[in-house]
Amino acid sequence: MDNPFTLAGKTILVTGASSGIGRGIAVACAGMGAKVILTARNEIRLQETLFLLEGDGHSYICADLTKAEDRQHLVEQLPLLDGLVQCAGVMSRVPCKAIGAEDIQQVFQPNVEAPMLLQAELLQEKKIAKSASIVYIASIAARSAVAGNALYSASKAALISYAKCLSLELAPRMIRVNCICPAMVWTDLALVGATQEELDADQAKYPLKRYGRPEDIANLAIYLLSNASAWMTGSCVEITGGGNELIHR
Repeated sequence: MDNPFTLAGKTILVTGASSGIGRGIAVACAGMGAKVILTARNEIRLQETLFLLEGDGHSYICADLTKAEDRQHLVEQLPLLDGLVQCAGVMSRVPCKAIGAEDIQQVFQPNVEAPMLLQAELLQEKKIAKSASIVYIASIAARSAVAGNALYSASKAALISYAKCLSLELAPRMIRVNCICPAMVWTDLALVGATQEELDADQAKYPLKRYGRPEDIANLAIYLLSNASAWMTGSCVEITGGGNELIHR
């Protein structure tokens, strides 16, 4: 029986691939046979990710996706893509009463504006193959209210709404668009604004007694990028260790 989860023969771009979930997804894609193109701002960390990838033909392109010239350079260098994982983003914790215009820009520019503009440029330059798969890394925070988390939550909710509209527009070309919405995952972002003791106490509240790991999210991304999910688009898949209704940090 053929393996429906294989990514052999597919070329996949992963943004935010220098660390955390993005790095985990890149490593998993390479392990399933894909040729992976990495992008992020930090070249040293991109090189570290590249070193972890199985197989040959992988590459990286340094880019700050909030900058128009960097996006243009990235798109120009890319081959035709069979898969795209938009993972780059930032965390923010600002009480609603303290939010200013600069705070909004610092979160929405990398989390919403940059992925939308990159997507538009990829489509305009015909860099997305027919029957390709596009995956956005969103968050359960889009529907789970936490004090101080308004900007991050709103940015991920905006990304999900955008992805659902994009899925309808690209369906005639059989291009699938789905979101992954994790709860807390052990990455550098998880450490923002909390001590190790607070994190340990919080993860103990999960039914599965731990936060997620990048490889947990990567395995779901593999499914969405592979032909196994050929009849799946416009979906938002939560992966939470059972902690769907927990109030996280």
